[in-house]
Amino acid sequence: MIEVKNLSKHYGQNVALNNISFSVDEGTIVGFLGPNGAGKSTTMNIITGYLSASSGVVTVGGYNTLDNPNEVKKLIGYMPEMPPLYPDMTVREYLNFMYELKKVTLPRDRHIKEICSLVRITEVFDRLIGNLSKGYKQRVGLAQALLGNPPVLILDEPTVGLDPKQIIEIRNLIKQLGKKHTIILSSHILPEIQAVCERIIVINRGALVADGTPDSLAHSLSAEHKLMVRMAGDEKEIRTGLKTLKNVVDVEGFGEKEPGVYEFTVEGREGADLRRDLFHLAAKRDWPILSLSNTDLSLEDVFLRLTSASYIKDNAVLQQAMKGGESA
Repeated sequence: MIEVKNLSKHYGQNVALNNISFSVDEGTIVGFLGPNGAGKSTTMNIITGYLSASSGVVTVGGYNTLDNPNEVKKLIGYMPEMPPLYPDMTVREYLNFMYELKKVTLPRDRHIKEICSLVRITEVFDRLIGNLSKGYKQRVGLAQALLGNPPVLILDEPTVGLDPKQIIEIRNLIKQLGKKHTIILSSHILPEIQAVCERIIVINRGALVADGTPDSLAHSLSAEHKLMVRMAGDEKEIRTGLKTLKNVVDVEGFGEKEPGVYEFTVEGREGADLRRDLFHLAAKRDWPILSLSNTDLSLEDVFLRLTSASYIKDNAVLQQAMKGGESA
C-alpha cells in the first residue's frame, strides 16, 4: 500500500532524512517511533504530499506522490499533531467545510453522521470548536481524517494531551479502524504503540535503525533469551523436571518466593520456544504455573537502546537488529 524508497530530505546543510526505505502492507497498523527531531513528522508529511523530498520515491496505492499528488491525497486521511481546526466554526460547519474541500462523493449527511458516531462527537456537533476540550478537539481532527473513508490513515501523536480514559478510547478506536484501514501511527507513548501496532519502525537522526515486530526487536537486542517461571511444588523435583525438557540448556533457581512457590530461569537453545513443553510438563506433574515471562527487553528498553549514541556507532549491532526486523 505504501512504498518508501531511498527517501532523503535536506534543509540547507541540515539532513532531516537520510536515504530511508520501508514499505507498509495493506491492512496493517505500523508504529512510527523516534526521539524529537528524528524525522518522523517530515517522513509523514512527505508521504501525504505536504512536503517534497530532496531525493527518493514514495508511492501510495501504486501512485507516485510527485507524479499523481491528487490521486495520492484521495487515498490518505491525515491527522497532524496539531489538527488544523477553525475555532470559530461549529463541528458541523467544520466537517461540512472539509467534506467540500476534499471533494468527498459519499452521501454527505449520512457519512458525516457515521463518522461523528464512530469518534463520539455527536453530542458536540453544534458546539463551537474553540469551546471544546482538548480531547474533543483531537476527536474532531480524527473525524476530518476519516472523511471520504480513505484506505490509509496517518496519525501523528493522536493522543497527545488526552487524559488516561480518553487515551484508552482513542486507542480502541484505532484498533477498530485498523480492521479496514492501513495506519501509520506516531506516538511517544510506548505502551500505546505496543498495544496497538503489529509492527514498529524506528528512526533516529534521519536514519532508519530498526523495522520489525515488537517481539522480534526485543529478542534480537536482548543478550539473553530465557524464561522466568514461578511454579508451586517441590523445588528439587521442579528443577530436575525442567532440565529434562527438550532444547533446555540451563536451569537456574532463585529460591522460594511464596510458600511452596519457587522461581527459576530456563534457558533454551537459540530459536527454541520452550513454553508449550513447559506447560505440558507442569500440567502432567501438577505443578501450577503462577507466572511466566521472558527476559527480553521491554519496548522502552528497545527504544532507548536503538536511539542511543553508542548504539548508532556500533554498526555490527545495528545490522544485526535490522536483519532481525527484516526476517520478522
